[in-house]
Amino acid sequence: MAKKNRSAPAKGLRGSKAGLALSLGSSALAVIRASKQVRRARNRHDRLSTADAVAGMLPLITSAALILRQLRGRNRENTPETA
Repeated sequence: MAKKNRSAPAKGLRGSKAGLALSLGSSALAVIRASKQVRRARNRHDRLSTADAVAGMLPLITSAALILRQLRGRNRENTPETA
């Protein structure tokens, strides 16, 4: 029995501008959610929870930056050079 590829519909979106924009949006929402968690932990004066929330935000910020770089690279490739 062949295994189904569940990511097949998203496969076409993965490298496209729309897919990158969707990834950026989801990363931005995750950063907002994590920043709320940091704010709550700081209000409770819980240093360990604050550190945990900040450490959880770092990969989200990094992934958003990588996606932005890919989008900017695509924009540079698509704009014609005027020399």
